[in-house]
Amino acid sequence: MPETPQEERMARPRMAAGALFFNDQDHVLLVRPSYKPLWDIPGGYIESGESPMAACRREVQEELGIHPTLGGLLVVDWTPSQTVGDKILYIFDGGLLPSYEADSIKLASNELLAAEFHPVDSLNKLLIPRLARRVKRAIAARQQAHPQYLERGKDPA
Repeated sequence: MPETPQEERMARPRMAAGALFFNDQDHVLLVRPSYKPLWDIPGGYIESGESPMAACRREVQEELGIHPTLGGLLVVDWTPSQTVGDKILYIFDGGLLPSYEADSIKLASNELLAAEFHPVDSLNKLLIPRLARRVKRAIAARQQAHPQYLERGKDPA
């Protein structure tokens, strides 16, 4: 059945969910994908019928081989893309990752080259700019216990 003109105008964003994990020095866990030039956070795309939280849990388990408890939502970011359309990106609080759990990380060998904790002040060098902005805002949201809504990694104008 063909779409109505109103349905044709409706957004169909891609959605992804990731988590921020910290060590006891407040460094953030980043992953090095084999298919991207820079670092990223653990997570990935949400599948049809899957909630953002469930997708985040699944992606962390698939990528890192661990099953940590995830906390609340830190950031929702709307990011348009001319190539793939709108994206809605969620970041959840993974909290402090105990050293025994960090030591048990088993990387998805077909996807990731590394998983390492990095100081927050190195994010601008390691992440693409809009992700660095999003992650820093998520860290601030965690400290303030107040989720943030962003557009393109920034406050909406």
